[in-house]
Amino acid sequence: MALDADVIVIGAGLAGLAATAELADAGRKVVLLDQEPAASFGGQAHWSFGGLFLVDSPEQRRMRIRDSHALAWQDWLGTAGFDRTEDAWPRRWAEAYVAFAAGEKRAWLRDMGVRFFPVVGWAERGGLHADGPGNSVPRFHITWGTGPGLLEPFVRRVRDAVRRGLVDLRFRHRVTGLSATAGVTDTVSGEVLVPSPAGRGEASSREVAGHFELRAQAVVITSGGIGGNHDLVRKSWPARLGTPPERLLSGVPAHVDGLMLGIAGEAGASLINGDRMWHYTEGIGNWDPIWARHGIRILPGPSSLWLDARGRRLPVPLFPGFDTLGTLEHIRSTGYDHTWFVLSQKIIEKEFTLSGSEQNPDLTGRSVRGVLGRALPGAPGPVRAHLRHGPDFVVASNLGDLVRGMNAKTREPLIDPDDLRRTVEARDRQLANPFAKDLQVTAIHGARRYLGDRLIRTAAPHRILDPAAAPLIAVRLGILTRKSLGGLETDLSARVLRPGGEVLEGVYAAGEAAGFGGGGVHGYRSLEGTFLGGCLFSGRTAGRAAAAATA
Repeated sequence: MALDADVIVIGAGLAGLAATAELADAGRKVVLLDQEPAASFGGQAHWSFGGLFLVDSPEQRRMRIRDSHALAWQDWLGTAGFDRTEDAWPRRWAEAYVAFAAGEKRAWLRDMGVRFFPVVGWAERGGLHADGPGNSVPRFHITWGTGPGLLEPFVRRVRDAVRRGLVDLRFRHRVTGLSATAGVTDTVSGEVLVPSPAGRGEASSREVAGHFELRAQAVVITSGGIGGNHDLVRKSWPARLGTPPERLLSGVPAHVDGLMLGIAGEAGASLINGDRMWHYTEGIGNWDPIWARHGIRILPGPSSLWLDARGRRLPVPLFPGFDTLGTLEHIRSTGYDHTWFVLSQKIIEKEFTLSGSEQNPDLTGRSVRGVLGRALPGAPGPVRAHLRHGPDFVVASNLGDLVRGMNAKTREPLIDPDDLRRTVEARDRQLANPFAKDLQVTAIHGARRYLGDRLIRTAAPHRILDPAAAPLIAVRLGILTRKSLGGLETDLSARVLRPGGEVLEGVYAAGEAAGFGGGGVHGYRSLEGTFLGGCLFSGRTAGRAAAAATA
């Protein structure tokens, strides 16, 4: 039977583009399939903040950050918490990825034209012991141009390959089956969906116009995770995190449905670590949504007072930006789906960044003038828009009115105004001098020792109830679905394995579908900036390996 291509790639997100670009560079003919219309070319990466995990970079050194491969590997191991037999390949992938992040990653991207914002962010600070979870130093490098800027060179490489006749882009092709000949997976079948006018991220029709069957020497699966499929998220929810939230926000479009993972499993693939997921605890409803239940993540500085649904402070070290998984586990033990930030106007102006390319038009549009404007008084434009229109924001001139507004946002009045006043005043008293026993206040002082935080990310310590910092602001926070940390088990050549450890011949996987490498390179937790980088590294690996196997 005739072949339609050398390799079929399923999924036109960042990992799929990286794999396709490598295959085309090697002279292989590729059919690239995606169930969405052409408007969504590039997948989830388009919506991202463009953060990348780099180790001992020039940007870090210019900010006086001392980093090393040894420190990064220590942080990765302490964060991942690998403790399962099936973590053998994920751990090996993690070791390879950290070496990549400390080695050729930055030069490889710069050769393609990728540039970085000069101030390095400090995400997932941890807050426990030296060998526990979290980044010991800032490592979050923001792509100049955010997600779209990172996609550009890979879109360009694939478009160039289309013009050279090496890549055939087929949108609205939804895969429903994989089959093999003589033990080698070589056939992809599915449905051709009717054309859709849906814009990027918008829901598209699932009406079927026809069917297709394609054959190739190899198949690369880069179809993403499960974050847009709340039923599958709840089904995969681990008992260690309590019960799934009744209310979930979506950090990804609905087409991130995880269906291809089930299809691969039916074809004999090993799926591991499905209970490991990365959902954010600082989600707010998008007042101008693009997809259903569209949520935005706040990237907070360390100063907001974080309270549970009843107004009690979260335990140490669950401060804003420190430990996402620990915070999620605690929230699920409270019996409620939401928490609160209580803060001042002075804090929101300097410490609130909203994740996503569309929420950062200055960085996305590469506007130097716009970025410099962040240093001026006032919150960034997208933050001001949420203050005016966002369903989760309360603004008041005094604490009593703030509490009334908070209680109006919930089914029953859960916050006692006298209790909250005592909590806020106790915190504020810790700022009367340079000394404090409150560990969050200590963390704020520590953050401001880093030049990047002092310049643009951490407000000068002040009393929340200081009239000069008014008005008061409360933000209701929900659980925001985002990433699958488990997926298709792969070896270091990105070949998909069977449950017994044998290779599923002809099948490769990369990106979120493969747990960003091996079936779960992050273990239980992410150090942040590692999802886009994981797509790039695993996609590149899969493309090169599939090219070598189809020579």
